[in-house]
Amino acid sequence: MNKDSKIYIAGHNGMVGRAIHEKLKECGYQNIITADSCYLDLTRQGEVEDFFWDNEGIEAVIDCAAKVGGIHANNEYRADFIYGNLQIQNNLIHTAHKWNVNKFLFLGSSCIYPKFAEQPIKDEYLLTSPLEYTNEPYSIAKIAGIKMCESYHRQFGREYLSVMPCNQYGPYDNF
Repeated sequence: MNKDSKIYIAGHNGMVGRAIHEKLKECGYQNIITADSCYLDLTRQGEVEDFFWDNEGIEAVIDCAAKVGGIHANNEYRADFIYGNLQIQNNLIHTAHKWNVNKFLFLGSSCIYPKFAEQPIKDEYLLTSPLEYTNEPYSIAKIAGIKMCESYHRQFGREYLSVMPCNQYGPYDNF
């Protein structure tokens, strides 16, 4: 991408989103678009579509946005986590497609892999056995996002990719 390409980072205030935002700026990208959650509710399709309308010409989306909360919250608020994460990613992926955004990077989580996956984990282990129960709704939502990106790539030729960073830590981490 060119240094002046319009890039939207969803979830730019989180640990990974903030790191990506800073790295892009450091590398000279000058047209990075962000929106705080008080301005844009990614779970609301209409707001997401209006945002893309207001920011016409977005060339790439980096989706770092997610409802997260740790093992206790994932287990206690199961419906909130599956619903919220499905809404966020579905709204972003489909709206990006509707607005002819050809590049989309979906960030997931290593929790998508089976609880007892052989180590080191390989991509082909996905969906081969049960997930860890305590974060299963979050994991299923992330798997759906991966499959959605894969499907938009296969059906429409979009460059919609998924990455599963694991063991993330660093500046802006929330313990």
